Amino acid sequence: MPVNATARILVVEDEPVINQAVTDRLRGSGYAVSQAYDGPGAVALFREVEPDLVLLDVMLPGFDGHEVCRRIQAERPVPVLMLTARDDEADILVGLGVGADDYLTKPFRMRELVARVAALLRRVERAATLAANASPDLGDLRIDAGARRAWVAEAEIHLTPTEFDLLLRLAGSPGTVITRETLYSDVWGWSGASGTRTVDSHVKALRAKIGAERIRTVHGVGYALEPAVAP
Repeated sequence: MPVNATARILVVEDEPVINQAVTDRLRGSGYAVSQAYDGPGAVALFREVEPDLVLLDVMLPGFDGHEVCRRIQAERPVPVLMLTARDDEADILVGLGVGADDYLTKPFRMRELVARVAALLRRVERAATLAANASPDLGDLRIDAGARRAWVAEAEIHLTPTEFDLLLRLAGSPGTVITRETLYSDVWGWSGASGTRTVDSHVKALRAKIGAERIRTVHGVGYALEPAVAP
């Protein structure tokens, strides 16, 4: 279906004015929007409305957006776009580590927010394409694209949805350097230099799970997944 046909979005933001402004803009773009204003309310509403995407502020009453993200991703994988007031890498890494897909730093432009939302809602289509292009010849790194599972030396590794899609994209061309801009466009569905830090943060998180030596950095260019790692 078109990404804005009947997609359900949960907006979680404790500032009523910002919450309503975002909600109005998304409804004007054709989405069905539900609103929450604190952590516990967000988790409860997530279970009730079963949204296709969650727009999630980091700073919330009750418990913060990181904890909201952790709880909802444990129940059902869903695209999450986090809103943060601080462009701090440590905070961003925490959000990505609990399952967020992308982030926007406040203040943001409504046009960019709507475009990011549309891009994240195309994840299912992108994931199917990435799965078809994944390479099985990766040494002791094994990927089951259909089941969305991965193993290193027979030990299963647990990846967030975005980490898995990033791994699939890299695995589609093992040994080939892929630019950060291309990765952001292919995995996140959004082009622009503003997303390269998102790529870098996800690569850092992915390295921690599959082994730093498996992803080669070409400074100023991008990353490559090594087809095999020497013992």
